[in-house]
Amino acid sequence: MKTILANCAVLLLLIHPAGAKEDDRPNIVFIMADDLGYGHLGCYGQKIIRTPHLDRLAADGIRFTDVYAGSCVCAPSRSVLMTGMHGGHTPVRGNTGGIPLADEDVTVGEILHTAGYVTGLFGKWGLGEFGTSGVPNRQGFDQFFGYLHQIHAHFYYPHHLWNNAQRYELPGNFEGRREQYTHDLIVSRAMDFIRTHRDDRFFLYVPFAVPHYELLVPESSLKEYEGRFEETPYTGRGRKTGYPSDYAQQKMPRAATAAIISHMDDSVGKIMSLLRELQLEEDTLVLFTSDNGAASGPSDPDFFNACGPLRGCKGTLWEGGIRVPMIVRWTGIVPSGRQSSHAWYFADVLPTLADVAGAPCPEEIDGVSVLPALRGQGPRRIHETMYWEHEGARAARAGPWKAVQQQAPDGRVELYDLASDPGETTDVGPQHPDVLADLQRTLVTAHEEPRPQIEPTRPPGRQFQ
Repeated sequence: MKTILANCAVLLLLIHPAGAKEDDRPNIVFIMADDLGYGHLGCYGQKIIRTPHLDRLAADGIRFTDVYAGSCVCAPSRSVLMTGMHGGHTPVRGNTGGIPLADEDVTVGEILHTAGYVTGLFGKWGLGEFGTSGVPNRQGFDQFFGYLHQIHAHFYYPHHLWNNAQRYELPGNFEGRREQYTHDLIVSRAMDFIRTHRDDRFFLYVPFAVPHYELLVPESSLKEYEGRFEETPYTGRGRKTGYPSDYAQQKMPRAATAAIISHMDDSVGKIMSLLRELQLEEDTLVLFTSDNGAASGPSDPDFFNACGPLRGCKGTLWEGGIRVPMIVRWTGIVPSGRQSSHAWYFADVLPTLADVAGAPCPEEIDGVSVLPALRGQGPRRIHETMYWEHEGARAARAGPWKAVQQQAPDGRVELYDLASDPGETTDVGPQHPDVLADLQRTLVTAHEEPRPQIEPTRPPGRQFQ
């Protein structure tokens, strides 16, 4: 497929010279949070955490209510997003963070690069370590700054990040200092990319590492929520480094969680403000989502109602683990102030953005373009089924019906009518045996055995920090 794309590149570049803006295609900015729950934003019902910039983005565009991540955990979800293949076909199935995409895998970045877009990725990658075929610069991205391995992305004050294929040292975080908060560095680099390529046609992918915990945020952001909640100090993961500020913030995990999300929202506001300043706002398609549902543990999803009315959370195939916020803004094209229940998922991102760019995409993908739905029109195609899997559990949705198969040795399959029961409280399989039987077949046929999920061996003593 990469050979086919390479052959198409010559024709596409004749029509759309690299970076040229002599056409009506938009810039594309795709922002993705990490472990942000369906109910973490004000526009999705959040009552405690301040998210005015994302609420405004939703008011200016479409807020989708039935959009799904590629998986209930990070790496497989990102693999679905990048390749357009659902969890039963996508190349990276494990969630260790270092399993790489292969050279033959085709990504959104490659398709848009081939179509003449300048491509930049700033944030958490999770689909290939340094020295492997999976690094962003070998998967269609002209520029990369951030974390390669997702475990590395658990730390917000590490000693280094990656700048393309080079280690980018963070001396402000050595010897007990906490001076370089990586989220802010990543946002700054993403904004520099916009400034540099303001006269080009660009695709900017910004997969934040927040609000996935280490539960650390600059003190200036923490002050907004400090002392507002009754707290239970957290003593688990997140206190690995032992700096004094760790201990202070771990004593107030609710305040830290709220502050991280509001800080993230402020970052989205900065990006949108820059687009307005450079007069690019009306020439840019902006999408915002999350890689999976809210995590359990110190971020206290129950307290914040982080999954809204949905059952489960990250790591499960219940709605709370895979249904995510999706906000789309494209001035003059996407109707503003709209809510849509059109159901789609991460496998649809690749064909949709290819459609926007007028570019070909692989025939063997599972996704379909939802560009007509973004425009407020009827969908060109709808999914007969959508499919997910994780560590032996499987799920499929067809229209309002969703089947969930538990992990072995249980293996039982339950059926839910999401139209009347989005919280998946009542198994209606016995009342609808034909629907259940159809979805059970999907649970079997949608899964193909993956190629070996091989993670590169780490040098002895190598530290993520």
